[in-house]
Amino acid sequence: MKWLKHAFAIEKPSDLAPTDEQKEIVDRLCRWMVRKHLTTPGLMMLEISRPLNYIGAHVMHFFRPAVSALLDTREYHAFALFLEHRGAVDYICRRMEQLEAEMTHAEEAHQNAPQQPSDTLPGPMP
Repeated sequence: MKWLKHAFAIEKPSDLAPTDEQKEIVDRLCRWMVRKHLTTPGLMMLEISRPLNYIGAHVMHFFRPAVSALLDTREYHAFALFLEHRGAVDYICRRMEQLEAEMTHAEEAHQNAPQQPSDTLPGPMP
C-alpha cells in the first residue's frame, strides 16, 4: 500500500528547478515585457491564468507542428515543458518583478545623475 501514499501527490511550487535554457527563455520574455512597460498587465494575466498553466502547456504541445513554421520549436518546446510545472507562474512573476525593480532603479539613477550642458565640451580646449 506504499504506492497509494504518493498516488495523488502534487509537486510543490518550490520544487521547480528550471534548466539554464528555460531560465534564458523566461528571462528574455520578462525583459521584453518590462521594456514595453507591460509588467502590470502581464502579472495580472499570469495571475488570472494561473489555474490553466498546465492546460496551456499542453495546448502549446498541440500547436507545436503549426508553430514550427514560424518559431524555433526547440525553445517553444522547452517553454511548454517549463509551464507544465506548478511553480512556473510564480517563477515568471518573481523574475518580472525583479527586472522591473532593476529597471526602475536604473532609471532613477539616470535621472539623478548630474547633467552636463550639451553646448560645452568637457576638458580644456587646444
